[in-house]
Amino acid sequence: MGRYIGPRKKYLRRFGLLHEADEKKEIKRQKRKTAYGIRFEEKQKLKFIYGVAERQFGRYVRESLNSHEDPAVMLYRKLETRLDNVIYRLGFAATRPQARQLASYGHVLVNGARVDIPSYHVAPRDDITLAGEMLSSPAVQESLSKKKPIDLPSWLERGGGVGRVKHYPKKEEIRKDIDFENVIAFYL
Repeated sequence: MGRYIGPRKKYLRRFGLLHEADEKKEIKRQKRKTAYGIRFEEKQKLKFIYGVAERQFGRYVRESLNSHEDPAVMLYRKLETRLDNVIYRLGFAATRPQARQLASYGHVLVNGARVDIPSYHVAPRDDITLAGEMLSSPAVQESLSKKKPIDLPSWLERGGGVGRVKHYPKKEEIRKDIDFENVIAFYL
């Protein structure tokens, strides 16, 4: 089974990621979850946010567990440094699925070379830009106008149409809405 392509709002509501202004239904009383259920839901939430399949996600977790660093930080780093996520974070795309499509169609250059693999991991000092006419397309220009360089994460920088990875994401920059420790514990 591939990645989820159905209604996104349903999952955003399920994982509590939907903004309150969009939430109009009454909140139903939720059942208590077991420890397994909590860990499973955190894993599902993370997979949904980054658009990663189960098999690939499991590989990221195994690689994180085998590293000499904190597994939660390594997992976060692996997910954040995916090319599709970096394109989204730099503001070249409005959503991660749109960024994935830009990468898949070969519109992305990493250090001047065309890369068409959304799961490609970028490294520090890599330059990311869009190829040819894509930088001047209306969708990209709208995305760039919404995401100012001052709004970028500290590990990224953007000047003009070129984005650069300054360093890997650090522990202080981990998302607060996801418990990475529970995700790692799910696979132990």
